[in-house]
Amino acid sequence: MLEPNHGQKMSGGKIIAQVLQNHGVKQLFTLSGGHIAPIFVEAENLGIRVIDTRHEVNTVFAADAVSRLSGIPGVAVVTAGPGVTNAITAVKNAYLAQSPLVLLGGGAATVLKGRGSLQDINQTKIMKPNVKWQGRITRVKDIPKILNKAFRVSQSGVPGPVFVECPIDTLYSEDFIKGWYGVQSGSISKNKVVSKVVAWYVNRHLNKLFGGSKNVDINDGFAKPTYPKHSSIDIAKALTRINKAAKPVMLIGSGAMMDARKADSLAAAVEKIGIPVYLSGMGRGLLGKNSALQMRHKRTEALKQADLIILAGVPNDFRLNYGTHIGATDFISINRSKTDLFKNKRPNLAIHADPQEFLIDLSKHNVNKCADWINTLNENDQKREDNINEQAAAEVDSINPIKLFREMDKLLDDNTILVADGGDFVATSAYTLKARAPLSWLDPGVFGTLGVGAGFAIGAKAVFPDKDVFIIYGDGSAGFSLMEYDTMMRHNLPVVSVIGNDAGWTQIARDQVEFLNSTCASVLEHSNYELVGKAFGAEGVRVENIEDFTASLKDAIEKSRNGKAYIINAIIGKTDFRKGSLSV
Repeated sequence: MLEPNHGQKMSGGKIIAQVLQNHGVKQLFTLSGGHIAPIFVEAENLGIRVIDTRHEVNTVFAADAVSRLSGIPGVAVVTAGPGVTNAITAVKNAYLAQSPLVLLGGGAATVLKGRGSLQDINQTKIMKPNVKWQGRITRVKDIPKILNKAFRVSQSGVPGPVFVECPIDTLYSEDFIKGWYGVQSGSISKNKVVSKVVAWYVNRHLNKLFGGSKNVDINDGFAKPTYPKHSSIDIAKALTRINKAAKPVMLIGSGAMMDARKADSLAAAVEKIGIPVYLSGMGRGLLGKNSALQMRHKRTEALKQADLIILAGVPNDFRLNYGTHIGATDFISINRSKTDLFKNKRPNLAIHADPQEFLIDLSKHNVNKCADWINTLNENDQKREDNINEQAAAEVDSINPIKLFREMDKLLDDNTILVADGGDFVATSAYTLKARAPLSWLDPGVFGTLGVGAGFAIGAKAVFPDKDVFIIYGDGSAGFSLMEYDTMMRHNLPVVSVIGNDAGWTQIARDQVEFLNSTCASVLEHSNYELVGKAFGAEGVRVENIEDFTASLKDAIEKSRNGKAYIINAIIGKTDFRKGSLSV
């Protein structure tokens, strides 16, 4: 933790940079803007890596990925007005995914607020419904208190994004701002532009703006985040239910992965508890790719047969058919969110606590094993795997997407992070491509946002530069962020993208054509997306058969490890693998 600043003038930008450093921030994501330049310049001066993207939404997606993978809130800095509004989709995605991050937005000068200056809008009002908390800096000396609160709030209780508006005149040095306002040492500027009355008003405003800034305490307002804790009674009640059950099933979701630094401990705890488990969201990959406890298929059937269901960080939303998949079965729910804890169906045992810490603590106690039940579920899983293998062998025009993922799964090593950005193609990968380890799968979450791919991948590669990072793109979703290959190449972030190109918005079209007998707005072209990468110095290839895909994937892995980002534009055929699976 940094020592307080005594008697030394610092610009607001430098103070912000020091607060970020104090919180362990290693990367800062931004897009150039005059309102915010002092923040990213001073951050770079302190050794924080500054990565500038080509669209503000991707600064927030990248920061979100950092939050999920590092356990430290990611930070994005965007300019005023359209910079802030461009970021809203990613902010709302983080809010619904319960992902902590700090968004710093530029703002009009405090003295000009509401007077029609460039890009001046009511940003805090716009952001309020999309964040846990928002603040606005009006005095330089308050910067540490406001930012320290932002970091604490983002991680406390149910994590989520926060927004802080940073007016431009709070970021530059006092001398610079006085010169900018045409006021020096309390006198009228030589060019006589301002009147004596205006000069008095401006001096008064500046004294308030910079008053006390020579004695800024970087630690002002610093406190650890808080969240609900379980009790020994909660553990005892859960153990009683678990030890009575013959066919328990556990579901672990993103709500149980809120501190990446404890991911390995959670994985060990789940293995020790020994209950068969289905993983979703940030939970994917938790047990590696070959655990006998992890079930991948026939979840609804397993839930119907189970006599106890444990939801760890999983709400009863559309993914569990609003609780109807639970049926009348006895079930335990553990969640930081009271809303999610009771959503649509009241648990028999509701534990308002952090699921990650609860399961780690639960693993310290003996739990009855259910070997026969695990064997039954594994047999059901294998039957589904055999069925998928049959579908993978089917002949289709160009590449069978199921076969593509089967071959891809053979070539990825355990040092791989998968970023999911798409509809039909990505959902197919979720059934056929195994996440390798804890923190090795990133998807948007409940908001189902298309366009997360490049931002998530940039953030992932920034946190884990030695890991292979793959984006699994649908050809529709690829259009949202392929321009970020420029960012990847400029900042040495060699990501590999696999685009499933079937020339359409297939997840939508499949049902639209059947129900409405129309392909309107669902047709694309077999475009040469790989050329986008080449335009920025990356590698790219178009493939139309499985042999060429396998060869290009090997080449992509090798080239990316040597600093080249890569795009594989895979022309795929259409299958009925996911017929009838559209969620609304």
